[in-house]
Formats: sequence, structure tokens, C-alpha cells
Amino acid sequence: MHPNTLSTGCPWDGSPRTTPTRRPLRVAATSPSRLLRAGQSGRCRRCGNRIDFYQRTDQRPIALHPAELTAAHVPESCRWHLSSGIAHPHGDGSAWCRIPHTVLCPDRTPTTPTGPHLQAVRRQLAVRTRRLIDTGAFTPAPAAVCAPPAGSPARSVVQLLLGRYLAETPVEGIRCVAQTRHRHRCPEPVLAPNTPQGLWTLLPASPQRGQLTLPATLMAVYDLSRLPYAEQMRWRTQRCPAHAAHPGAADLALAGWQVFDPLLHAAHIRTRLSHTAPGHHGKG
Repeated sequence: MHPNTLSTGCPWDGSPRTTPTRRPLRVAATSPSRLLRAGQSGRCRRCGNRIDFYQRTDQRPIALHPAELTAAHVPESCRWHLSSGIAHPHGDGSAWCRIPHTVLCPDRTPTTPTGPHLQAVRRQLAVRTRRLIDTGAFTPAPAAVCAPPAGSPARSVVQLLLGRYLAETPVEGIRCVAQTRHRHRCPEPVLAPNTPQGLWTLLPASPQRGQLTLPATLMAVYDLSRLPYAEQMRWRTQRCPAHAAHPGAADLALAGWQVFDPLLHAAHIRTRLSHTAPGHHGKG
């Protein structure tokens, strides 16, 4: 016996074979949005979480959180809704809305007060970011580094732990105060290349309560406030990463920080930053 082979191109049961017609992905001529749906999703460069891109009425793109949230939990200034592929900066009267990713990004400081529900979403995104980093699926973009203040002050002003301090030396000259095995002071700097870096920026030179207002409204500050708490404590105790990992080591010198007073330390205030180095981006 010979097998009965069908030559009609039908499956083994004789049913007709249908081949789906492949259609190219195109933008309709009447579509108000010129973005392809397949190209609207991406990943945040700062936290690695998914974001959806949409065009606004002014043709500029905006990154929205991919999931809808309860409108009652979102401030009115952060509510967005979609209509025909266009993002509109207000609610549509329904119980749900979209929210910009910048409000929830765990690598950004929110500028709008958020309630406990949005804080919970931020924590979930932060945990997801940590998992992506630990598995090697995401590498955070390096923080923008700005050039130091113009004039190269002899003592730098540093902001950390919700306070502002005046260092004994420039930032790169701050030295570890721990004692080595040979009972000498550690020669390593606190500013280590393989640790999170601060950012030179211009911040208000806010005087203490009851003091006169300074003529200069902005001053150059090395901002460490965005670093993790443990890293800020390492700077505050003035230790290099190696000695910070071994807190049992004694200190051979006192930390050289001095609480910054804008009037008492006016000579160390710089009101502008020097030109940014090539490839870096700074403020001011």
C-alpha cells in the first residue's frame, strides 16, 4: 500500500488551508496621532520601568504610566486622558485616568504632593528597578555631572542629610578620618570613583531665621541629597568606602564639617558654575 498524499495543499483532514494575509503597519491618513502603536512603548532611562509615549495637542510627546489609576487618588494637575491617540492634560470625567511617568519615577523627586496610593506605586516601581539592576537587565544612566563652581573656592559647600555644611577643603580634597592598621590617618579621599556621585548645582542661599537677606539668591552647592541614606552618612562621618564598610575602625581625626552659615561664610559662596566639561550637562 502507498500512502494517500494530498496534492491540494490541504491539511491531513482535508480541510481547506487558509493563509492569513499579512498587512503592513501603517498610520491612517485621518489619524490625529502620527505615532505607530507598535513604537509607543519604551523603557525609562532612569529607572528601567515601562512607559508609553503619546502625542499631546501641541505635537510634543509625553511619557505616561502604562496603567490607568483611580482618578480620586491622583492630583488634578497630574490627570491625563487619551482621546484618538492624543493625550490631554486633564481628566475626562471618568473614575480612571493616566498619569505622567515622571510623577511615579523612583529616580526622580516628585514636585507635586502625592498621597499614599501613589507612594505605594512608586515603591513598587522602585522594587522592580532594583530587580532589573540585580539581574543585569537594566543599567541606570550615569547621573549628570556638572563642573565645579567658577573661581575654585578653597572650601566647598555640601548639602546632605537635609542640611548644608562647609567642608575644610574642596570636595575632591576631603580625606578619610579613619585610622589605618599602621595607626596613620587613611590617605583615601571620600569622593571615590566607584560610588554614587553628587551634583554641582545652584541652590538658594537661604539665610537663617532672623538674619538679613543676602544679595546673591543662588549659590553653588555640591548636592548629595539624592544619594542613599547610607551614602550620605558615609560623607557625614567622612570615611572612604573601605572604612565605611568596617565601622569598627577608630577615627584619627574629627570630621571637618561645619554647619554652613550664609553670612558667617559669605566668603565661600560662589554664585555661578564654571563651563561644563565636554560630554557633561550641568545647571546654571
